Amino acid sequence: MTNDIMVLLQPRLNLKVSQRQILTPGLVQMVSVLALNKLELKDMITAEMVENPVLEELEESVPMIDDVNRKEEERDRLAAASTEEAPATAEEKKDPFEEIDFGSFFKDYLDPGYRSPSEMEEIERPSFENFLSKPTNLTDHLTWQLGALSVCKEVREAAELIIGNLNEDGYLIATDDELMGVAPPASPEADATVVENVVKEAAALGLGSAKLEDGINDGINTDKAALSSSEWIGANLVSSPTNGNVLAAATAPAPTSEPVKTVAPQKIYKPNFNLEDLHEALEVVRQMDPPGVGCRDLRECLLAQLRFHQQQLDSGKHDAAKNGNGNGTGDSTAQVLADAIAVVDQHLRGLQGRQYKEIGKAINRPIEAVQQALEYIRTLDPRPGLRYNNVQPRLIEPDVAFVKHGDEWLVIMNEEDLPQLRLNPAYKRLMTRDTNDKDTRNYVKERYKSAIQLIKNIEQRKQTITKVCFSIVARQQDFLEHGIDQLKPMMIKEVAEEIGVHPSTVSRAVASKYAHTPQGVFELRYFFSESVQGPEGGGTSLLILKRRVKKLIEDEDPSRPLTDEQITRILQQQGIQVTRRTVAKYREDMNIPSTHQRRVKK
Repeated sequence: MTNDIMVLLQPRLNLKVSQRQILTPGLVQMVSVLALNKLELKDMITAEMVENPVLEELEESVPMIDDVNRKEEERDRLAAASTEEAPATAEEKKDPFEEIDFGSFFKDYLDPGYRSPSEMEEIERPSFENFLSKPTNLTDHLTWQLGALSVCKEVREAAELIIGNLNEDGYLIATDDELMGVAPPASPEADATVVENVVKEAAALGLGSAKLEDGINDGINTDKAALSSSEWIGANLVSSPTNGNVLAAATAPAPTSEPVKTVAPQKIYKPNFNLEDLHEALEVVRQMDPPGVGCRDLRECLLAQLRFHQQQLDSGKHDAAKNGNGNGTGDSTAQVLADAIAVVDQHLRGLQGRQYKEIGKAINRPIEAVQQALEYIRTLDPRPGLRYNNVQPRLIEPDVAFVKHGDEWLVIMNEEDLPQLRLNPAYKRLMTRDTNDKDTRNYVKERYKSAIQLIKNIEQRKQTITKVCFSIVARQQDFLEHGIDQLKPMMIKEVAEEIGVHPSTVSRAVASKYAHTPQGVFELRYFFSESVQGPEGGGTSLLILKRRVKKLIEDEDPSRPLTDEQITRILQQQGIQVTRRTVAKYREDMNIPSTHQRRVKK
């Protein structure tokens, strides 16, 4: 029995016949090239030209190598002929005495006596490094202010730790235990949830800088004028915001996945300050500019800004009274500030629910005073850190343009600034020369194959994108002529079947690419959306459905807002079969509050 087991465990060689689909390097490159936009393709071509000597850029202003060699030979031949025919005449020699700069000679080597201060002083020109600008972020701004304060060493260390753990909005999400090293830092998902809740609370109050994109205005609107067929306006760069760097400098190391067996909390790192120093440092950071920085929630942030405004108002009133210029305007502003502080401190949740009447009774103020306090609160900044954490715009250059020429729509590829490739003929001659060794010929042959494959893939990319764009134009002519309300539903699968490719090919062809249209600059994916069920819904895009829901909510009576069920019935009467849950989902996607939160009680 043991021998049988040993026989089974012995290594053996087996032959197996199988069929597998493997992508060749050329197909892999074709797939990757198709997914690149214009700027990425330009960088890729530049990198390939550096690596592959067979590839060279063909420019109209730069002549070919053969033309250059031919002109050089002709110039050398003419120069040699002119030298033989022309008599050898001696050039006129210049007088060396005339080449001497006597002014500099007497000034540098002789003492002329008295010199003016302008001649004596040495002008120090500024270094070119001083002209290089570096944007100041929130961390730099707060660190600069901390350096001007006189605090003890422990408080300074704790303040630096707090500043390093502020997020891009200026909030301190880390707890005291995390800062003291008693507890491990929270996961990025938990921090993101806290930030999302702050943004939603601010949006419920109507604070402008906290409103997120509702998913409707995905197009980047530029000049609405139609393009002529003889010009290309792809040079208009459109900025699109991108995600900024989160300024959270974690001091403690990342927690391990192994569970902690000890019951008592174990310190991850040992700070040089205690909890009192940490609290003092937190108050120091909260006194810095911008007001509201270093807070842990929206309530603390708004209260810090209101109290700062109150201090500024009191200081202004004191100066005005000292100069004898007091008036009653400051008293009314002070009352509005006092009401706003009372509302934010105790009734922020009710304010988000628009319970103005109940808040007025609680603070013993009329409902008009509560509304004035709300208007003042809406002037505050719920994300004060973004003032210094300016995100650099991401430049977008359209890859295609949809141009109407007469009654026909054209698709024009933006190939401006793209290197036009060609094969270097000098390397082609190396393959045919018998004097070169085999390794040289093989190397040039492989480089030639790679260059030809790249040129074919770039041309294939152009043809695929053009076919997809022609299909988009044919289906979305009403949108191009009349605007976003005429956008029709269109699926990637339908376009793929029309042009005879796989849906993944269409998905790569429209990825990260933008089109310049008479309605503005839009991402190519913007034109693809599902249709809504129903007799009329079959030709209605989900994007248009969201716009209808938003329009109904905007036109509603604030004292009697529409419920999700009422909006559903209105849409069903228009022939669009949707459910209440679908309407609620779209409303939440657009960050529109619920019916209870939208109701304004009179």
